Amino acid sequence: MAETEASSDSAAGMTLDAVRDALVRQEDTIIFYLIERAKFPINSPTYDESRASILGFGGSLVQFIVKETEAAQAKAGRFQNPEEHPFFPDVTPPSLVPPYDYPLVLHRAADFINVNDQIWDMYFKELLPLLTEPGDDGNYASTASSDLNCLQAISRRIHYGNFVAEVKFRDAPQDYEPAIRAQDRDALMKLLTFEAVEEMVKKRVEKKAKIFSQEVTLNSTESKGKYKINPSMVSRLYGEWIMPLTKHVEVEYLLRRLD
Repeated sequence: MAETEASSDSAAGMTLDAVRDALVRQEDTIIFYLIERAKFPINSPTYDESRASILGFGGSLVQFIVKETEAAQAKAGRFQNPEEHPFFPDVTPPSLVPPYDYPLVLHRAADFINVNDQIWDMYFKELLPLLTEPGDDGNYASTASSDLNCLQAISRRIHYGNFVAEVKFRDAPQDYEPAIRAQDRDALMKLLTFEAVEEMVKKRVEKKAKIFSQEVTLNSTESKGKYKINPSMVSRLYGEWIMPLTKHVEVEYLLRRLD
């Protein structure tokens, strides 16, 4: 929705500090879901379309579980929340529950931004081989459900870039308007990039991963340096994929912000 349509109360409650706090909390969720997924080996049949053999469905087991789960969640109103974006929007049914009155914060440009195709490719092609060990334990449904949790948590974090872009624009419209009017992606990306902050985020998530995923035993010397997931992998996830895609969302949002 346009800024002139947004309530002043909603706008006042959405500050850069509040957005940053939300992003920090989401780090915990992402790391815990990665730890849960790492309990299972790669379980390749989960992603093999020829192995699913689901009557009336032509995809893999993970595609089936994501689509069916999203359909149920959509009927319950999940995707009315501006923070949530389905991975299969073309087959997502409408909500069957009364709508919640979410604060009117974002420009309607956010309705047209969905980078879940890129998140899907990144997760299965790049991240999953780094996160899991080779092997097959037969827990395909649980594996796919765990994948969905990871995908949705990462998607929520990346699409939160809409809120980041909105509060930054409101804080300093004079800085962003010339680049928006010129449709200058490079200038917007430069305005949005703070390398020192990004390095701090990478260090923080790596430290969190060390703490959250440490193997704990009564003998402290046995558990020292043993982790359920590789902490540096989480830093790489943020540095190579999450933060760049978040900034991509921010740029796409700002390019439409004055429409």
